[in-house]
Amino acid sequence: MNSIKTVLLLGGMSGVLLFMGQSFGGQQGLVLAFGGAVLMNFFSYFFSEKMALSMSGAQRVSGEEHSQIYARIAPMTERLTQKMGLPMPRLWVLPEESPNAFATGRNPSHSSVAVSAGLLEVMNDQELEAVIAHELGHVLNRDILISSVAATLAAAITGLARFGFFFGGRRDDEGRSGSNIFMLILAPIAALLIQMAVSRTREYAADAVSAKYTGSPVGLVNGLRKLDSWSQRIPMEASPSMSHMYIFPPMMGGLSKLFSTHPSTEQRIAALLGSHL
Repeated sequence: MNSIKTVLLLGGMSGVLLFMGQSFGGQQGLVLAFGGAVLMNFFSYFFSEKMALSMSGAQRVSGEEHSQIYARIAPMTERLTQKMGLPMPRLWVLPEESPNAFATGRNPSHSSVAVSAGLLEVMNDQELEAVIAHELGHVLNRDILISSVAATLAAAITGLARFGFFFGGRRDDEGRSGSNIFMLILAPIAALLIQMAVSRTREYAADAVSAKYTGSPVGLVNGLRKLDSWSQRIPMEASPSMSHMYIFPPMMGGLSKLFSTHPSTEQRIAALLGSHL
């Protein structure tokens, strides 16, 4: 199902790009946009993981790099992947004081799990393992490709619209560049629609995977409560195009809350406890 959604998402955004090309440059712009759409699809599939990690400022964790962090998270990640029948993902740390985490990649064999420095500070081992199990749940359920592609496309269309706003599009007989204003409005709407393409049910499913493979919902329930509390104390600065990828949405105000791809903390906790009554 996620593979079909990814194809539809890429196809839909290719259509938007072609429309933008024609709006800005007529027939020539349409031809250029077609070439851009081909490149966009190729890049989104093969490089969306690297793009997400780069946008978040993630740093690789290994036995040589960030060895203390690796010594803490690698054993629990390895235990969980063995239980789930998954390959070991690449591990990353985010230089963020706000606690959070995300998974990315195009399939289980090409996947990464990133945790923030703040998460390592505020979570005990039970809670940290539950958060990592949640992220591995996205890998197991193959959510990571569409999430990564959506982040890449959201960033791309927003950037293109800003480019169009500053450099102008086709002008009408009176010299007005109406496409500039139109595209400036369209870009954030398109980005939000892309994020909405990522179903909210995926968070419930990943939460359930965490509870199943850690043996109890308690770790994740406590972890979600801490994430809720600490996100208000230390708001996370993250790209809006990536907000749907995190275990806890970094942006909670205004339109970002209206279009959030996450259920509320209360709903997630109720689902976790309800499934284990």
